[in-house]
Amino acid sequence: MISTPDRQTAIALIDQAKAAGARRAQACAELGIDARTCRRWQARDGTPEDRRPTAARPAPSNALSEAERQAVLDVCNSQAFESLPPSQIVPRLADQGCYIASEASFYRILRAEEQQHHRGRAKPPVRHQPPTSHRAGGPCEVWSWDISVPQQAA
Repeated sequence: MISTPDRQTAIALIDQAKAAGARRAQACAELGIDARTCRRWQARDGTPEDRRPTAARPAPSNALSEAERQAVLDVCNSQAFESLPPSQIVPRLADQGCYIASEASFYRILRAEEQQHHRGRAKPPVRHQPPTSHRAGGPCEVWSWDISVPQQAA
């Protein structure tokens, strides 16, 4: 998104180029914007403000209701599924003939409720640091002798 002052500056530069004899399309191309975008900015009564952040965005008609979202959370937190990820919960529910929501919706709802983490009883993986006992900072600082000699085939 381009800020309002940058849009006003771009329009001023384009108007200045047009007054000097350049075509609008060439002036816009120099600034890296489309000529149609420039015309749309100028059609807004001289105030080319970006209204996308404040635009009204209605909820989609197929969005889950609050009761359906709660049903997903209840299933995920039930004793039968508490240690399983949604990728295993949804197929098991489908085997039982029960469909609550898609797997993506399960993940989305768990992430929104900050429950999208390691769900098993095992400990989560731990990253180990590489060993630092033998670290060379330059040539000929660490020596290693391999005493095993490979047998050569005769």
